[in-house]
Amino acid sequence: MTTITSPRPTLTVLKADWLFDGTTESLLPHPRVLLDQGTICAVEQTDVDLPEAQIIDLTGSTLVPGLVDTHVHLAFDASSDPVGHLAARDDADALVSMAAAARRAARGGVTTVRDLGDRGYLSLALRAAGRLDPTLPDIIAAGPPITTPGGHCHYLGSEAGTADDMRSAVREHVGHGVDIIKIMASGGNLTPGSRPELAQFDPDLLRVAVDETHRAGLTITAHAHGTPAVAGALWAGVDQLEHVTFMTADGVDPAPPDLVATIVERRVNLSLTAGMVPTVGPAPPNPMTARRPALLANLRRLCASGAPITAGTDGGVNPGKPHDAARWAVGDLVTAGLTPAQALRACTSHAALACGLQGRKGRIAVGHDADILALQGSPLDDPSMLHRITAVFVRGTRLEYAVRPRTAGGFPAGDP
Repeated sequence: MTTITSPRPTLTVLKADWLFDGTTESLLPHPRVLLDQGTICAVEQTDVDLPEAQIIDLTGSTLVPGLVDTHVHLAFDASSDPVGHLAARDDADALVSMAAAARRAARGGVTTVRDLGDRGYLSLALRAAGRLDPTLPDIIAAGPPITTPGGHCHYLGSEAGTADDMRSAVREHVGHGVDIIKIMASGGNLTPGSRPELAQFDPDLLRVAVDETHRAGLTITAHAHGTPAVAGALWAGVDQLEHVTFMTADGVDPAPPDLVATIVERRVNLSLTAGMVPTVGPAPPNPMTARRPALLANLRRLCASGAPITAGTDGGVNPGKPHDAARWAVGDLVTAGLTPAQALRACTSHAALACGLQGRKGRIAVGHDADILALQGSPLDDPSMLHRITAVFVRGTRLEYAVRPRTAGGFPAGDP
């Protein structure tokens, strides 16, 4: 009788000059990171004596955790008409486009994305595919955002006008297996007739969504621009907030100190819109342009407040928002007053926590997924080094190629 034994899983050692582990203020010199398939099993500062291990020599590089973008839309194609292009695609074509967007994110160093608005729960299908396909990032999926009848992003397919509608909508999402509930507390710029400065839901109806979500054991995040929507979402008890621009009909309110204090006290995560990539040719019209100085001022106030901060790029909503835009978000957060280490944590370990992935993502540490970038220089000295990628590992698999360096852009960012 012949006994067949499985071969030992392939071990890989990454050798580099420096390492940022996702939590510290400084770099670890001479790191040796041991990977067992898709998991980090050791982080050392001396050579690892494992004759059977494959050695990948990244001398001259700095290792950092793969970036985590807390707000993307894989269904939107980062064109000048993402809504129209999605409407013209059937689900099969949309899924192909979404997969291409996800692969661009991964090649650009964004190894985990939180999709906060798709059509027909397509992001859940892509999430499942990613578990078998190492060219895809990990996907945290919300499915279609819940909005008012005819409200912002209603064309994505989940509308609720009454308490019963809201309970049914949340239960439908839960039944599909979403990771988080996304609700449109305010209007937005991608929907004609929708006004981002206005609240869409009465706070009592938002509370119904929060209660139903928590009953199912999930968290809920609210798209909220104007002050009334931010206040209503906080009153209702949402776990996280997207954008938080305090936009008005013709400008931007200064961030109200009482609302900021509530955010800090309750530790509500702020997924702040950052990461604008320079585009070739004339910039398309953007309703946010005139508001940019005031938006930056509010971003600085929020970053200085001590509130939990992550960067959500809104990847996909316009040509300046490709799905790998998180690399530019780090520099934006530095411009807004964070140190480079704080900005990197906002896009790695803190973002992983906001996505419920602490212990798996956002750190180069034992037991975590082997999502790792190798850069030509230190992003703690110069955040633009995030555009100088020499290698990308997604769950331990080295991608065939990464994006070429591009000139770094800066705040501000457009959003829907």
